[in-house]
Amino acid sequence: MGVTIRDVAKQADVSISTVSRVLNDTCPVHSEKRVRVERAVAELGYTPNPAARSLLTRETGGIGIILPFVSGEFFSEFLNGVDEAAQEEDYFLLISTSHHSSDDLKKAMRGMYKRVDGLLVMAPQMSTAEVRDLAPAGIPLVFVNTRFVEENPEGITFDNYGGMYAMTTHLVSKGHRRIGFITGPKDAYDAQERLRGYRKALQDVGIAEDEELILNGEYDQKTGFERTKTLLALEQRPTAIMASNDDSAIGVLSALREQGVAIPEEMAVTGFDDVPSARYASPPLSSVHVPVRELGSAAIRLLTERLKNDRLDSTLRTLPVALNLRQTS
Repeated sequence: MGVTIRDVAKQADVSISTVSRVLNDTCPVHSEKRVRVERAVAELGYTPNPAARSLLTRETGGIGIILPFVSGEFFSEFLNGVDEAAQEEDYFLLISTSHHSSDDLKKAMRGMYKRVDGLLVMAPQMSTAEVRDLAPAGIPLVFVNTRFVEENPEGITFDNYGGMYAMTTHLVSKGHRRIGFITGPKDAYDAQERLRGYRKALQDVGIAEDEELILNGEYDQKTGFERTKTLLALEQRPTAIMASNDDSAIGVLSALREQGVAIPEEMAVTGFDDVPSARYASPPLSSVHVPVRELGSAAIRLLTERLKNDRLDSTLRTLPVALNLRQTS
């Protein structure tokens, strides 16, 4: 059996409640008793919770996670990877959301101040420099899928550009020349990279870009559904529609079924992320596979390495993606 709070109280010759007050810093404790408790904790190696860990090492044992949202399959998979790695590294997690707002991001950071040892931030609509300006001074930061503008950012992302380039090239190889594209949020770094991949792939095969085929979206089913109706109403409608994420692509499929458009005979459809439900869509969705769970675990390991070694060289790691082609294309 491990060391208990009773053991600490006995060795320090104080009550259990005094030990608790010292560990949690909830009430004033006489300095002489505090010293005895701290000495007993150190000698016995008692670390029952983050407060005790802070007492011994001046660390909280916590990692802060700030994401745009926590709903949806992408973020669920990402957090699964984060949680697995954090448990292996013996850190607890504090999770908050920014809702793509700098004000919300700042509030989230303030709420975590002095409660975590480092921050993992995914802010696709901001740059790393902008996030760093909002963060508490000196706190270690690892960025995920954020606009990397610093010379030596500490972060991890995946190949948004290359994935969409490859998927566009696939559709062209199937004979498609009019390819509709539903973007993600216009200010989001990942959405811009995916649009850039689409445009470059068309350019490289000599297909002229048609702006009426590119419609703004929001990474959700509603805009996927609505933008598809707009594309279908064109005098010369596309023969394929690329959505910037799988959630939007599900909306595309729904609109096509409602309009009686055969998939893929009359309209091919592709997504991005390859979340688990993509394979169960009707018909199963072709998508760019992103190693989302690996992204989460790799980000945690990068941050914990930073926490263990202040001299670790800054680096930007890019995870590869792959095409997962199914019945929609």
